[in-house]
Amino acid sequence: MTTTAVLFAVPYAGIVAQSIPSCLADSFYGIFGQQAVFKPTNAVCVTRFVQGIDSPVIVPLPAGDEQLVWIQESAVDNALRTTAYDAQVKDFFQWLHTDDTVVPPAADYQTVLFTPEPLPALSLLYHNPTLRSAVVSVPDAGAAHALSTFLPRYWKASPIPPTPVAYLPVPEHAVDHVRKLLASLHFNPVVASIVNGISMDRMRKDIRYLTNEDGTSGIESRNSFANGSRVAAAWLKAQFEDTGASCELKPFLVGFAPNVVCKYTGTLDTESTVLISGHYDSRGSFGSSRAPGGNDDGSGTISLLAIAHRIKELGLKFHTNVELVAFAGEEQGLLGSKAYARELRARDANVTLMIQADMLAYHAPNEPPQLGLPEYIGTPEVTELVSKVAAIYSPELTVGYTAACCSDHQSFHQQGYPATQVFERAGPIADPMYHNSGDVSDRPGYDFNQVRYVSRVQFATLLHTAGFELPEADD
Repeated sequence: MTTTAVLFAVPYAGIVAQSIPSCLADSFYGIFGQQAVFKPTNAVCVTRFVQGIDSPVIVPLPAGDEQLVWIQESAVDNALRTTAYDAQVKDFFQWLHTDDTVVPPAADYQTVLFTPEPLPALSLLYHNPTLRSAVVSVPDAGAAHALSTFLPRYWKASPIPPTPVAYLPVPEHAVDHVRKLLASLHFNPVVASIVNGISMDRMRKDIRYLTNEDGTSGIESRNSFANGSRVAAAWLKAQFEDTGASCELKPFLVGFAPNVVCKYTGTLDTESTVLISGHYDSRGSFGSSRAPGGNDDGSGTISLLAIAHRIKELGLKFHTNVELVAFAGEEQGLLGSKAYARELRARDANVTLMIQADMLAYHAPNEPPQLGLPEYIGTPEVTELVSKVAAIYSPELTVGYTAACCSDHQSFHQQGYPATQVFERAGPIADPMYHNSGDVSDRPGYDFNQVRYVSRVQFATLLHTAGFELPEADD
């Protein structure tokens, strides 16, 4: 195999500790599976940079303009790595190792995706069983987007861009703003009254529509390529608009469902925006067209809806601008959020804080209700703010850190916006229905109380950050 370059990756935690040297800044391609990825041209710089960083990855690249894709196993609890699953992973990579190019069977691909063509040939360039990651090349972006359909259950694929991206750390003035919020944070009985009114019954009703458990929506799948995701997008837009938001369906790639972007204009003359989000697309079992996504990430989506319903119920107004966003394309590599975060950065939007909710509902047996915050990727000050808000307004939650990462907050973090994620567990993913066609709400472990507790945290953080006012009561 002829090579013209190498792909070089190091743990992102090392980047945070020592930052990117200027000689590598123009060869940064993004963060994938907690790895910062480069295609370096300065060998001396690389040699200096890797000193003191554990487990650097160096992948020789083929000549040509093939699309590169990073493949990574999600951070799942060891209890989910069954003998059958381990055998599936082993078979998958043995299959890839059989030749420089392989062609997966077309049947399952055609079941789920919008194109009748089979997945084109791909080449395995790197596989590390210990780091549970791999890099493959495929002919084009379409094949990269389709690849997630063929992966073992807990693995995700993220296309590596063809050209370098800017490395944009969160600027100090933006972090200072969050620090000031931390310094001034205290219990507010009005905030408590607002967030305590979040309706669990409404959450239950909304998720049963999105999963079609109530039989009314007809949605079989919210995979970004499926028709059901378009039905869900239109329904979400109507729901948010009914609460007073101004909404837009924003396409970002041909064949994908759109992002649903909803805005509440602030009462002050300011460009500042607080953004909270979830992703409404889903993924089911391999070979199955059923993808209800009740927890991943229907739970994050109904949290947004619950907040919106409460805004309407109270006639709440915010001082600064607020956006509630339901992203698509998360399961194919954060594609919807990457597009929107890039759009906001291109117009220099002032997003003062961003929180992504991904998987809030599963409550493992014999464990307390929990809130997991990102261990690596995100703005530490925002994570600390959310943790302190949780202690004040949702003391039922045990708060800790999780390696389950890399949801849509990462897209904003990479664009230099203060961002973090809320997750259902202080530890790895434990939901036995993760990436499974059985991911519905009517099952053991799906805990609406936990969703409500975490939603209160999101909402209270939003209220403290954006500022708010209520209509004056009639005499």
